[in-house]
Amino acid sequence: MTRTLPRHAALLAVLPLGLAVSACESTLTLGSSEPAHTNSTAAKPIGPVAAAPQALPEAAGKAMPLNSALLPKEAKTTLPEDVVKPAQRLQGGDKVRIVVYGEDKLTGDYEIDQSGAIAMPLAGVVKAEGLTKDELEKAIARRLSQARILKNPIVTVSVASFRPFYVLGEVERPGGYAYQNGLNAMSAVALAGGYTYRASKSKVMIQRAGEKGFTQYPLSPEVQIFPGDLISVPERYF
Repeated sequence: MTRTLPRHAALLAVLPLGLAVSACESTLTLGSSEPAHTNSTAAKPIGPVAAAPQALPEAAGKAMPLNSALLPKEAKTTLPEDVVKPAQRLQGGDKVRIVVYGEDKLTGDYEIDQSGAIAMPLAGVVKAEGLTKDELEKAIARRLSQARILKNPIVTVSVASFRPFYVLGEVERPGGYAYQNGLNAMSAVALAGGYTYRASKSKVMIQRAGEKGFTQYPLSPEVQIFPGDLISVPERYF
């Protein structure tokens, strides 16, 4: 005896296998017109349920700020202030060119003597040691004005030549040398013929103008040499 299937059985033939089986379980059982019995017991998960992934922090995907205190810092060498500043003040032995506008008799080259002064016609003795060029210009103008030699003097001062510096110790040609702008410890040693085989190549002793003794400095191009400096290259220790 042939049994007639429900109308929607034809639709099951065109559904995917998974959907067709699910539909059959909820409605029909093949070979019977009675509805299929459904399991009223709720489905239980098999095994532990995996925890949902936590939301990433807001900073995810963004560049995080670095703690600068944890980063390595570049080592810097700090030299004494007098090592890196150029010489600006005049000393005995320097020769200056003084120009007084409109006064040829007062214009000329003057050397600062060991007492630190220059002697000018009419103006007399003017202290120059320890002054800058600008300060010496004002001192000469003030002297000419106070002595009533000139009413409104215009004075300019330039350095014609600086006093020499001296290199002693373990160099090939010790002695005095004319000062050059931009001179440093290494170039001063080079002017003196370079080192002897006994010389220390890591340090140098320098006595500045007005100092009573030598001070040790690193033998570096950052150590500037000033007019009148005494430079001593010591012997190295084996």
